[in-house]
Amino acid sequence: MVDVSGVRRAINIGLLENEDLAPGDWVLIHVGFALSKIDEVEAAAALDFLKSIGEPYEDEIAALRESTIEQG
Repeated sequence: MVDVSGVRRAINIGLLENEDLAPGDWVLIHVGFALSKIDEVEAAAALDFLKSIGEPYEDEIAALRESTIEQG
């Protein structure tokens, strides 16, 4: 489970099977997949950048909050 700006989602960590992941670690995610483990400084910089683009970021977070994930 990850928390993206207050929205909790299950993600696939299969691409990081050789990483030592633990609760509290930061990961870069895209379309439901953890792509890499990053440190808190890198995570903060990425989040600051996303917030700086304004409305597109807010729209994406709003869509994420309203979405549901169904498993087959």
